[in-house]
Amino acid sequence: MNSVVTAILGGGRGERLWPLTRSRAKPAVPVAGKFRLIDIPISNSLRAGIDRIFVLTQFNSASLHRHIAQTYRFDTFSKGFVNILAAEQSLESRDWYQGTADAVRKTLRRLLDGQPEEILILSGDQLYKMDLERCIETHRERDADITIAVKPVSSAEAKSLGILRMDGSGRLVEFVEKPQDEDVIDGLALDQHTIDVLGLEASPGSLLASMGIYVFRPRVLEQLLVGTTTTDFGKEVIPSSLKRHAVYGFLHHGYWRDIGTIKGFHDANLELTHPLPAFDLYDPDFPIYTHPRFLPGCKISSCSITNSIVCGGSILSGSRVTNSIVGIRMVVREGCVLEEAVLLGATGLERGAAEPARTPMGLGRNCLVRRAIIDLDARIGDDVRLVNESGRQHADADNYCIRDGIVVVPRGAEIPSGTIV
Repeated sequence: MNSVVTAILGGGRGERLWPLTRSRAKPAVPVAGKFRLIDIPISNSLRAGIDRIFVLTQFNSASLHRHIAQTYRFDTFSKGFVNILAAEQSLESRDWYQGTADAVRKTLRRLLDGQPEEILILSGDQLYKMDLERCIETHRERDADITIAVKPVSSAEAKSLGILRMDGSGRLVEFVEKPQDEDVIDGLALDQHTIDVLGLEASPGSLLASMGIYVFRPRVLEQLLVGTTTTDFGKEVIPSSLKRHAVYGFLHHGYWRDIGTIKGFHDANLELTHPLPAFDLYDPDFPIYTHPRFLPGCKISSCSITNSIVCGGSILSGSRVTNSIVGIRMVVREGCVLEEAVLLGATGLERGAAEPARTPMGLGRNCLVRRAIIDLDARIGDDVRLVNESGRQHADADNYCIRDGIVVVPRGAEIPSGTIV
């Protein structure tokens, strides 16, 4: 895999994940209590033995840059690196990245510097584990120009994904980005014969979706991008390449989730608290790397904790925690009840006493937090109820918002004592 280069797309503004993306890039959003989303594609790439990695960013990228610089340091005798390619003005372009394909086109010269045999393109906002080494080997065995990782999905998911059709050899013969027409979706649905031929674990009526993971021959990528105005792989590049190039699908049979919305983020985190989660963070053969923080163990006093993840440096006292995630350095005080809550933690514990006028960092006493997300460094007063009592699907306030029925407290926000949401 020494001849492969990885390009990780840092994503756009991340508006559907707001306010988690108010001050950070989408790949920098914390996940599973101690990781960042960017750790997922980087770890997948490193496990495959691909250690020349570029991350393409432009929006709110400071914390993402800091995390990568602090985490991914290779030794003197390694040729590996994780480098940031931020949007920049050049003689060729003075514009921001206009889409996934445009981002790769504007950084293509850097990606080609090491004369790679393949360019692997990953997304920075997905949760998955994939055998990328096998994907690239399959790409070579088929003598493919482009390989796209694909996965069976239900018809309900089809309208938000790139949906495709493959022949018996695995070659793509049709691709439609986010089809909205029910007749089109029905025409792309899998029948039992196709399921049997491709060896899929799927039911009739399901569809094959692109995972946004691509392997390209460098010269083919140049032909498709240089001198064009295409901006997006799914909408333009892939559909236009089917007749001119050998485009194949690589079937992924494991877990995969696109973290695109607040509900998707909340659900994905809570799935990790299951006794046997589909995305296993405890697999010694597939570690997920992140910044080593050297935190003490979590301190738990007189608590009831069920099906939850509690991360290092956190302090919990006299509380009940169910199906929740408590992030690093989080303080949960006496009498709190957490149910399906995702607490992203804190960047540092309070030093000494809090300012008299300020609510202490973490959760105050006797708080109820149900189906909510609390971002880093939030300050929640005593007797606060974050439960979406009115049942609203969407709302905005100065110090919280509601998205998909889930209460979200932004980073550093303060919720006064006695507040009921």
